[in-house]
Amino acid sequence: MEEQGKKKSTRGFASMDPERQKAIARKGGQSVPKDKRSFAMNRSLAAEAGRKGGQSVKPSQRSFAQDHNLASAAGRKGGHASHSGN
Repeated sequence: MEEQGKKKSTRGFASMDPERQKAIARKGGQSVPKDKRSFAMNRSLAAEAGRKGGQSVKPSQRSFAQDHNLASAAGRKGGHASHSGN
């Protein structure tokens, strides 16, 4: 919805035709090698990425390391989400 006195921008990704947006997004997905596209297909790749991400944060600054209740709540939430379809 356009406000009075403001012009709609014709620049940027959001202002593009939806088909053009899809074509650009498709190219982004195709630029990733097939063996690195999905963690669901390669559990060892997912584990490696998780370790790498965890190593980039100092242990004292990790939220879950400082707050056990926060970690427990996140685990429960993930468990409920992963089993909700059954």
